[in-house]
Amino acid sequence: MEKAGRQMMSLLWIILPYSAFLSFIVGHLWRYRHDRFGWYSTGADTDRAQRIGATAFRIGMSGVVAARITDLIASGPHSRPDGSIYLTLTIVEIGALATATIGAVLLFVPDMIGTPARPAVSPLDRITFPMLVAGLLTWVAIKFDPNSTDTGYRTAETLFAWFRSLFTLHPDPGAMEHAPFIYQARGLVLMLFIAIWPYTRLASIIAEPAYRVARRLRSATPAVPGRELSAPHRM
Repeated sequence: MEKAGRQMMSLLWIILPYSAFLSFIVGHLWRYRHDRFGWYSTGADTDRAQRIGATAFRIGMSGVVAARITDLIASGPHSRPDGSIYLTLTIVEIGALATATIGAVLLFVPDMIGTPARPAVSPLDRITFPMLVAGLLTWVAIKFDPNSTDTGYRTAETLFAWFRSLFTLHPDPGAMEHAPFIYQARGLVLMLFIAIWPYTRLASIIAEPAYRVARRLRSATPAVPGRELSAPHRM
């Protein structure tokens, strides 16, 4: 019975991430076809606080992702960045998390406590805000874990080892199966967040500027002479 439970736990850390990645990819394709990421727009009719929140969230999330990727690349199996690199990453990450959190509050709270003219808050949006809080709390817990040292970086031994292995032909669920609870909770929050991301307003906020730039570039591209003439006639 105990062996079966361990096997199920190992299977969880393989099925869960790949399902989340699949949802992330399929969800973005669906959103593009469904509304071109325009379900939640920060246009001229949007509240000024929410426009500021959208900008703050974009900046904050970019900083968080950049810091985590740098930490992932620079960390070894049993070591982490030290000295000025570690200090810089910590400062950037704390500032980025604070900025993203403020942006999320400005984005979500007005529509949750008010009565917007359009149904801007979906059920997944209501789940997303608590998940952001959970992500922040788990980050604090693992960032300042007293059991992590320069020669025993638990994040690298658990989350990073597991995440790297997902992109190989040999995923390593054991890195999370035997990890402390807070690291498992962090992994679960991140995977659920990745899975629902395309279906929330946050996907629109991040993707909308890129889509607008691509649309402008496309409209600014001169038409190829004779393309209309050579196109097949449609009935």
